[in-house]
Amino acid sequence: MSIEVDDDGQIRLQKLLAQSGIASRRKCEEIMLAGLVEVDGEIVTRLGTKVDPTVAVIRVSGKRLPPISPHVYLVLNKPRGVVSTMSDPEGRRTLQDLVADRPERLFHVGRLDTDTAGLILLTNDGDFAHRMAHPSFEVDKTYVAEVDGEVSKATVAKVLSGVTLEDGPVTVTKFKVVGEHGDRTIVELVIHEGRNRIVRRLLDHVGHPVRRLTRTRFGPVNLVGIRTGELRDLTTDELGTLLDSVAL
Repeated sequence: MSIEVDDDGQIRLQKLLAQSGIASRRKCEEIMLAGLVEVDGEIVTRLGTKVDPTVAVIRVSGKRLPPISPHVYLVLNKPRGVVSTMSDPEGRRTLQDLVADRPERLFHVGRLDTDTAGLILLTNDGDFAHRMAHPSFEVDKTYVAEVDGEVSKATVAKVLSGVTLEDGPVTVTKFKVVGEHGDRTIVELVIHEGRNRIVRRLLDHVGHPVRRLTRTRFGPVNLVGIRTGELRDLTTDELGTLLDSVAL
């Protein structure tokens, strides 16, 4: 997004809000006067207030407006069979093959197993990628799995109460059965960890090996409208929420 700043690198707040797509300039002025705009934790009602759009932490009605930056933030619907790296010495298909037309040097946020499909974030913001993958920030991730067998209510309760694997306990915040097909069950679970093959190991531990696994959501970002192998930019709301979740 291109923002027209003054010679001092700053811009009037209502102009920034309008150029960011919040509303028309006149409506943005009304939003400011109503006390709905914060800059660096302070409510700003004075029209004409200038800010540096690259560093100011701006909120409109409580929602974060991401800073203006040269970085890109993308969501990709990774196909099954694609390696979650930007290169592969074995010559397998990688994430780089799906973004070959992008000029940026992209990092992937976390990983998905090669045989797991679904949502993965890509960015050229190394700090953001590092923080999003760090376990201390605990961003929720939603998975849908097709597993062997019929998942009982007792198993659901067991998973939600906490399961301990060989490398420590696993906390699942949501777990439910969403469909049954003969000797297979479709389950959905929400987990914030990123340990290696954690979902597969967890479900195998409770007696339901995974046949197919897809990550459908990462924090506020979902796969709605993104076909397999396609990507899109994060929306302003999605990026703002994620920046807040990792304290950037």
